[in-house]
Amino acid sequence: MHKILTVALSLALVPAFALAAPPAPKAAGIESKDYQWAKMEGELKEALEKKGDLKRGKETYEICGACHLPSGAGRSDGTFPQLAGQHSTVLIKQMADIRMGLRDNPTMYPFAKEMTDHQDLADTSAYIQSLCIPVDHGKYEGPDAAKQVAAGKELYEKQCIECHKANGEGVKEKFYPVLAGQHYKYLLRQMTEIRDGHRRNANPDMVKVIKPYTNDQLVAISAYQASLSMPGSMCKPKAGAAAKKKK
Repeated sequence: MHKILTVALSLALVPAFALAAPPAPKAAGIESKDYQWAKMEGELKEALEKKGDLKRGKETYEICGACHLPSGAGRSDGTFPQLAGQHSTVLIKQMADIRMGLRDNPTMYPFAKEMTDHQDLADTSAYIQSLCIPVDHGKYEGPDAAKQVAAGKELYEKQCIECHKANGEGVKEKFYPVLAGQHYKYLLRQMTEIRDGHRRNANPDMVKVIKPYTNDQLVAISAYQASLSMPGSMCKPKAGAAAKKKK
């Protein structure tokens, strides 16, 4: 555990050009006819079989907090996703996919490749899942916000609610991610990449649904998704936040 922290902390101090080499591996993804979205084998299976320890996970998460913040809130501009409250299964799968070269993420890969201990992966994911979901995440802020959210709600309830559920809680056992509390700009970027074939580890079922969407529809559905909240999972508003809103 301490070894991975030491390695990761060292990586954090290395210039960006050094982190770019060597490049991540490239495994055959959704473009391959043999692609299986959630194939239960290898390190994905190994990590999922481990029981995550929250205390150890808090320690192994420290390096992640440099980008995703100690709270797991990520960045509201969508450069780094909100992780807090995400299903441990989703976190483990995405990390495993990045390590294997199924998901292209040059920024994350140098760190993901160092997390070779399946227990560390299980611990870190369990800790992230335990965090409350921030309420002050990035939302759609255009002058037509109400219109976009309403249009997105209609689309979401037609084709997304079956998998991602009414409050954006997803399904842990099926690797369907929590959407509640996620940043609008991150959601829009990921959905665009999935539609355009750039998320090579995408769920084929989701690709079929999202493929016909126009850019305007993606904006609307992302705006709605970013407005979702999960009862009992959200962080308590910061003291004074309500008073500031009234001013």
